Amino acid sequence: MQAITQETKLSPWKILLLGIQHVFAMFGATVLVPALTGLDPAVALFTAGIGTFLFHFVTKHKVPVFLGSSFAFISAIAYVVKTQGIAYAGGGIIVAGALYLVLSGLILIFGVDRIKSFFPPLVTGPMIMVIGLTLSPGVIAGNIVDVDMGTIGQRWVVVLAVVVTMVLISIFVKGFFKLVPILMGIIVGYIVSMLFKFVDFTAIIEAPLFALPAFTLPKFDITAISLIAPIAIVTFMEHIGDITTSGAVVGKDFFKEPGLHRTLIGDGLATSLAGFLGGPANTTYSENTGVLAVTKVYNPVILKIAAAFAIALSLIGKLGAVLRTIPAPVMGGVSILLFGMIASIGLRTLAEAKIDFTQSRNLIIISLMLVMGLSGAEFNIVPGIVLSGMSLAAIIGIILNKVLPENI
Repeated sequence: MQAITQETKLSPWKILLLGIQHVFAMFGATVLVPALTGLDPAVALFTAGIGTFLFHFVTKHKVPVFLGSSFAFISAIAYVVKTQGIAYAGGGIIVAGALYLVLSGLILIFGVDRIKSFFPPLVTGPMIMVIGLTLSPGVIAGNIVDVDMGTIGQRWVVVLAVVVTMVLISIFVKGFFKLVPILMGIIVGYIVSMLFKFVDFTAIIEAPLFALPAFTLPKFDITAISLIAPIAIVTFMEHIGDITTSGAVVGKDFFKEPGLHRTLIGDGLATSLAGFLGGPANTTYSENTGVLAVTKVYNPVILKIAAAFAIALSLIGKLGAVLRTIPAPVMGGVSILLFGMIASIGLRTLAEAKIDFTQSRNLIIISLMLVMGLSGAEFNIVPGIVLSGMSLAAIIGIILNKVLPENI
């Protein structure tokens, strides 16, 4: 409660800068999904912003999260876009969002406590760790090694400049700048990148000042729906993990207030709205949760400022072009700290719950969740629906926690 009281004393310009920092955190992942699936990045930014506002409204402005493009739907959306077009992918995404509403109804029927009993710290801790560690492997290759700019040594200089800046500001700097280490790291990394001539300003010069996103109205086809919509059952598990992570960071139980049913409704409505406009399915973003963990400022208003910027970026071509010129090594440096912070929160969850690691039962559950969640193992339920990563780890943990006897 004290943290929230301190946040209300921040001046408007400080809150604005904190919101901008969240924009940098979400931008790369939000536009990457449409880039991989054939959707329009501008539409993805617009629907992420509108979806975040809708989520905050449904959750009574109590859950500090940002909704961006979901990675779970990439394969299915890419296939439908390639074979049938964006409109039919939108129809499948709308139905996927509707499934979230069905799941929220089940929670209302059976109660939050019964649902929460399936997610004790023994299960949620490893789930949170898998979230952060799953995001980590591609950071080095995708942002540093497999990048066509300068030499590998120069790219590492940029990465280290970003990381060192964030660490020094987080530990040694006092006052407001202690709250924006990621933003300062990006600025320093951008300057260093300019010295190495990594920044291409062509996109900024050629981009129009204003441009409407290429919205696409949906069409419905049973094949597209059957490929995309069932993935919502899998992302339901991811949603619980993300809300658990956010609660662990903030120190509140969002399962009870505003309620897991409300967070599901907000996520589902945002996803359906994205599908209606031709954008990717939405999900709560671990990247922004990592920013919350670093800054320790949890005011939901800051996330809504980020949402407003996302909408603005989708409409103002040159602003979006500026963010698109941020070199990959800069975002790689940011991701190293953010994703590691998420994994560390999982460790903290286990430590605060005083999990007894001398019990074989606890070791078995945690070990299997980590290996199955991080090894790339997959389980095909039916054609088109695959459990992997955090979803597979979560189901394994939930089942073992219920079937294995206590005190073994």
